[in-house]
Amino acid sequence: MTGENEGQQPGQPHLPDLHMRLRAELGRIDDRLRGLLDTMDRLQGLLDAVVAISREVELPAVLHRIVTTAMELVGSRYGALGVLSESGEQLEQFIAVGLSEQERADLAETDLPRGRGVLGHLIRHPEPLRVDSISTHPSSVGFPPGHPYLRTLLGVAISVRGEIYGDLYLSERRDGQPFDVHDENVVIALASAAGIAIENVRLFERVRIGAEQFQRLLLPTLPDLRPFAAAAVYQPAAEPSQLGGDWYDAIPLPGNVVAVVIGDVVGHDLEAAAAMASTRNMLRSLLFDRGNPPGAVLTQLDRTLQAITDNPVTTTTLARFEPEGGGWRLHWSTAGHVPPLLITPEHRTEYLFGEPGLPLGVDPEQPRPDHSRFLPPDTTVVFFTDGLIEHPDHPIDESMDQLADLAVAYADLPLQEFVQALADHHPSDGHDDMAILALRTPHG
Repeated sequence: MTGENEGQQPGQPHLPDLHMRLRAELGRIDDRLRGLLDTMDRLQGLLDAVVAISREVELPAVLHRIVTTAMELVGSRYGALGVLSESGEQLEQFIAVGLSEQERADLAETDLPRGRGVLGHLIRHPEPLRVDSISTHPSSVGFPPGHPYLRTLLGVAISVRGEIYGDLYLSERRDGQPFDVHDENVVIALASAAGIAIENVRLFERVRIGAEQFQRLLLPTLPDLRPFAAAAVYQPAAEPSQLGGDWYDAIPLPGNVVAVVIGDVVGHDLEAAAAMASTRNMLRSLLFDRGNPPGAVLTQLDRTLQAITDNPVTTTTLARFEPEGGGWRLHWSTAGHVPPLLITPEHRTEYLFGEPGLPLGVDPEQPRPDHSRFLPPDTTVVFFTDGLIEHPDHPIDESMDQLADLAVAYADLPLQEFVQALADHHPSDGHDDMAILALRTPHG
């Protein structure tokens, strides 16, 4: 007897049934693969977010980055981070992201959130909070006038060293769906990394402040240099926690003579700062011998440093202002340093280029040329380090021209305001520390 099942063994499944079961199994495998790929994408996004947060070195930038990366991870339209006050009972800072210009304008007169309602619930109960309908939550108190309507919320606390630092809030997924457990888990992981990033940047800030204070302690307070007017400013590098090797000094000598020095030790570490201090102190002891011109003093300094220290290479300019006739005579010599900038009473500028000598620490036997220039009354000479003008995207000549233009623009300011203006509006990229010392000859 024959039929459609001829040849099929007893108990074997129907062939179409096998096809259906195979398709179902392949579908489940496909779903699992898609889920696995989605998980991998989320993990990669989380890793990228952690790296992005960790790169920031200023606290405001870190806090803003935490919010924006959290929004990207879960695809939310709005995000905010509320920083708690020292008491931990209310918000002292609120960083909101995602508001349109109109929405911000509508909220311009609204005070900082006081931590009431659902936000306050998360402050009092710092467990992760997922809300599908804010208006129906028992703690909801509504929104202030002008606030955009928000339906969903995902809130996670951020802890720093075991203490609640603040709360991260996300609202309104762009796909219109409520936040799910996967969103919650990835934001919890991000909040953990965010707490570490916040602690790190606060440590960086303490180190930076300490390094800057140490650097300033190594620099002198300018003495009374009358009849000259003098002013100086030191500005640390933009990179936190860096010590610098820039320094300046001005020393009154007998006979209305003033010696001025500015220099830059190679490096940005404790060794550079220590080398700067030792070089400045040694030079001070050599300046009182007025029989030697500046070039000879620098050579003597170089030989002394080579004999008793292992200091890094250092550039410097040494100058001496001496009375002459109805004005002043400037004598100077450089050891590989940028030239001073002269500003005439008529606000014309000129760089005092001259044959430079080698930096200190290269070859102490090589002589350093001396230069001289007569200065009429009300002439300003600006000594500075290369951190004021160096920019990787601009030729050095262009930056020097910009500095000269700035000097003309601010020449009428009192001298301390003048040097501060140069430091504030410098043409460099700020990657290096900078020192400026300006001396103005007396009125005629």
